[in-house]
Amino acid sequence: MGTYPTPLEPAPRLAAALGLDQLWIKRDDLIGLGGGGNKVRKLEYTLAAARAHRADLVVTSGAAQSNHARLTAAGAARLGLRAVLVLEGHEPPAVTGNLLLNRLFGAEIIWAGEVRPAELGTRVAAEAERRRAGGERVEVIPFGGSSVLGARGYEEAGAELLRQIPDLDTVVVALGSGGTMAGLVNALGADRVLGVDVGAVDDPGAAVLGLVRGSPSLRIRRATSEYGRLTTEVRQALQLVARTEGVVLDPVYTGRAAAGLIAAVEDGSIRPDERTVLLHTGGLPGLFGHPENSGIYA
Repeated sequence: MGTYPTPLEPAPRLAAALGLDQLWIKRDDLIGLGGGGNKVRKLEYTLAAARAHRADLVVTSGAAQSNHARLTAAGAARLGLRAVLVLEGHEPPAVTGNLLLNRLFGAEIIWAGEVRPAELGTRVAAEAERRRAGGERVEVIPFGGSSVLGARGYEEAGAELLRQIPDLDTVVVALGSGGTMAGLVNALGADRVLGVDVGAVDDPGAAVLGLVRGSPSLRIRRATSEYGRLTTEVRQALQLVARTEGVVLDPVYTGRAAAGLIAAVEDGSIRPDERTVLLHTGGLPGLFGHPENSGIYA
């Protein structure tokens, strides 16, 4: 479903700006399906399970501009499945960003109102049961694609990274629903993975620990603002990466990962001589779905 391996690109100008000797960007935004992004690796497993179960329909959930929802819709379209997306919030007056692509891929959207991820899960379960009662074969794809099964996609990604840079020291990754970080921890060990909390779940550490083998001591930088809100630090990180390497990040996930990288270098959590990788988990379409974030250009 995706195109592998994704490129590992040196980022010498960004490294120099941060005071790092060696820095690479792992380009999972170039993975291929539906606009790209890390969720494709998880969907390789979760959608395979849907096909094995002979599903007609997949149901999943996310924020209004969810990258996971967009890629679930794309993957379902490729496999001939229907997709129902239960999204947080209310239908906006304009269809932009990931919402536009959801429509393009033919997904059905159900608006859940202002709810937390746990409440979204309840809405998804109810919708799945309603469809099953009507005779449809339904597969539920977890929030963010994060499950023990979905995390296997990033365990494979960690092995892929080791083939590209065997002596890497630290991978910096946005931490949302937990599956991406969990898979990397399983492949690389907890000491080589730094997760930057984006505020998507109430307890990101618990989310990751529920998906990893054992009970490792995780490296997590906590969110300093509410989910999706553009901060000065994120805006500056977006600008710096774009203006040194010509690489575009999004303000919700990858922009926060880059801001976390900058902060980790500044406080010594990442040393200048470490071989460091910033994982680009995609999200570009969402950049055009947050008009309140137009300040990134200032």
